[in-house]
Amino acid sequence: MDTPDVEAYLNRVGMPAASTPDDPTLIELHERHLMTVPFENLDFHYGTSIALGQAALEKVVLRWRGGTCRELNGSTFADLLRALGYPVTLLASRVHGDGGPGTALGHTVIRVDGEVPWLVDVGFGRGSRYPLRMDLRTEQKDPHGTFILVEAPHGDLDLLCDGKPVYRIETRPRELEDFLPVLWWYQNSPDSPFVRHQFCSLVTDSGRVTLSGDVLIRTENGHRNKYWLKDEDEVRDAYRDYFNMTLDRLPPHPEAGVEGMLSAP
Repeated sequence: MDTPDVEAYLNRVGMPAASTPDDPTLIELHERHLMTVPFENLDFHYGTSIALGQAALEKVVLRWRGGTCRELNGSTFADLLRALGYPVTLLASRVHGDGGPGTALGHTVIRVDGEVPWLVDVGFGRGSRYPLRMDLRTEQKDPHGTFILVEAPHGDLDLLCDGKPVYRIETRPRELEDFLPVLWWYQNSPDSPFVRHQFCSLVTDSGRVTLSGDVLIRTENGHRNKYWLKDEDEVRDAYRDYFNMTLDRLPPHPEAGVEGMLSAP
């Protein structure tokens, strides 16, 4: 990522030029990213192949779109942090469901070794607003809940929020290419949660706003409300007003909606 790309990215998230790769800057970048770049999977429903690297950067920065964890954590935000001088390591994780940890390499997170090691995740719908200390095994308070990392089998770490498991993190380093087979499955399998569910979601000062098809979900101070939008014009307006996204065409309505895929904090 060259200097113009870095400057455009920082402008995209409303961040002043970051001169020093220190922990306070990382914390601010993390929050600003979550509040300006949506966690969204619309390209899965457009039938557009998910591209990484420069294509993902152009999507997020030039077209003011969002993406899923592979595009955000694995590609764009990780590249930005490297360009700013942060030591970055990609880690694999398995999202917890009702039956325990899910697909291996199912989720990508970032470890940043600053003054202390940090868990960084700007590509998830139930994560923390701020980076979490990876060296602590005590509770960490966050606007999105109380998080704790606990030891898991085989050297892994379980992330819990308010006592509920979120995902299981491998501690061995990974390369972005390691995640490509799972990304292919997410794009092509009828059992893929990204194919079955549709979402565009963004953190707000008081909670989160999510749009799935014609259903708008707003969570404010722990209160969750649903609104059914009456026509395509209202859906387009919602993408523009809540997510700063102007879409040439709307994605097809999801069959399964967003329930069960994204649980807003």
